[in-house]
Amino acid sequence: MSEPIPSTYREITRAEWARLAADMPQPLTAEEIEHVRGLGDRLDLGEVADVYLPLSRLLSLYAAGAQSLGASTATFLDEPDTTTPFIIAIAGSVAVGKSTIARLLRELVARWADTPRVQLVTTDGFLLPNAELERRGLMRRKGFPESYDRRALVEFVAAVKSGASEVRAPVYSHRIYDIVPGEVVTVRRPDVLIVEGLNVLQPPPRPNDVSVAEFFDFSIYVDAAASDIERWYTERFLALREAAFRDPASYFRTYADLSDAEAVEKAAGFWHGVNLPNLRENVLPTRHRADLVLRKGADHAVESVLLRKL
Repeated sequence: MSEPIPSTYREITRAEWARLAADMPQPLTAEEIEHVRGLGDRLDLGEVADVYLPLSRLLSLYAAGAQSLGASTATFLDEPDTTTPFIIAIAGSVAVGKSTIARLLRELVARWADTPRVQLVTTDGFLLPNAELERRGLMRRKGFPESYDRRALVEFVAAVKSGASEVRAPVYSHRIYDIVPGEVVTVRRPDVLIVEGLNVLQPPPRPNDVSVAEFFDFSIYVDAAASDIERWYTERFLALREAAFRDPASYFRTYADLSDAEAVEKAAGFWHGVNLPNLRENVLPTRHRADLVLRKGADHAVESVLLRKL
């Protein structure tokens, strides 16, 4: 019988991971956690203390290590220190909670002395405008790799990583389900930039192309069983029907008056027609590229952490 292939990851149970933060003070209040929590996500003080507080400390240590290496390299070359932002990627399926995690880590990492300036950009802003998606016949493929302006995304992250003083990214609105004309988010040389999105760990589409993942210093994949994510997606769709969908300006206004059964059926259509195929074809195959994997259980809580060995 052949020997098992050694894993490149350390697998750490939740209890073991939580012990790493036993002496760390909780920097956020319940109100602050509620502010960053996405609709349908389950997040409380215990989850933050057990999972995300030690993760934020680890990220700050990695960032500080990169800053130290940059300064040492500059000294060796007898040049000014031009260390650039430490870039963290967060990937995972629709409805798995990665947006909440990105916002939470932005708040937590900024509380550590080595990394006080943290900014967050989502790759939604690099989706092609709806008019262009319609022209290319891609509206039913929104969120798939080909629905993004990949060149613009790569150029944006490359500019941040090169140390540009200001870099602008377009802004996406979930209310209008489209890019907001003329609106931008400006990144000004933070200590840490968090880039969150479905396909951020994708390899280049062609052999000689550049992938945005090449510019990341650390990457996180948020993992869960597809059946659990489908349930979370449906629950979120039902919650949105009672909230955001009722906004007269919402792209999804027509779904606000659906019955429960109709809404569940509509959500199932979106999930099985768009989101599950994208997860299987594009998102999940990039999990092995992550430096750290957060494994969630059926209740949205993280059950274990996989950390790539150095």
